[in-house]
Amino acid sequence: MPPLILASTSRYRAELLSRLRLPFEQLASKVNETEKPGEPAQKLAARLARAKAESVAKLRPESWVLGSDQAASCMGKMLGKPGNQAAACEQLAHMSGRSAVFVTALALVNTSLPRPLTDLDVTIVKVRRLTSAEIERYVDAEAAFDCAGGFKAEALGITLFEEIQSRDPTGLIGLPLIATARLLRKAGYDLP
Repeated sequence: MPPLILASTSRYRAELLSRLRLPFEQLASKVNETEKPGEPAQKLAARLARAKAESVAKLRPESWVLGSDQAASCMGKMLGKPGNQAAACEQLAHMSGRSAVFVTALALVNTSLPRPLTDLDVTIVKVRRLTSAEIERYVDAEAAFDCAGGFKAEALGITLFEEIQSRDPTGLIGLPLIATARLLRKAGYDLP
């Protein structure tokens, strides 16, 4: 099989992909991740996943390149990686007592194909009503500033929710492994 490249330097995505026990390397894409005005989360995630994979595939045309991107929204407001404590608290307060939608897109690119193999995973997170003190305690305990929404569902962030609706629990973390395995099998990789 041609080499597999993850078009991301995300440690979360790398940890997830390593669960499939396939050798891969990581390369950063040089894609501008700015959302277009009025662009819904689903289109943003799909556009960026494809752009990331295609960007790296140009550098490594002999490889299969996996791109992934996640976009989230709550009540019409896009939720990004907060970057700092104040922004994380603000995002969590905005989601308090509401549902947020997390869309994770995949694109598997090989230059021999006319178009990428793609998939999209949607997870709905129902956040319980949070007090300011609970938000501050969480953010102090787990600085998830590099995670969309400002939480880590795979860690202490699970305490923030009433419910998670998902086809694939790894989609919320940033790389839906059920869909990833399906795409890799289509590409010819041997997986159970």
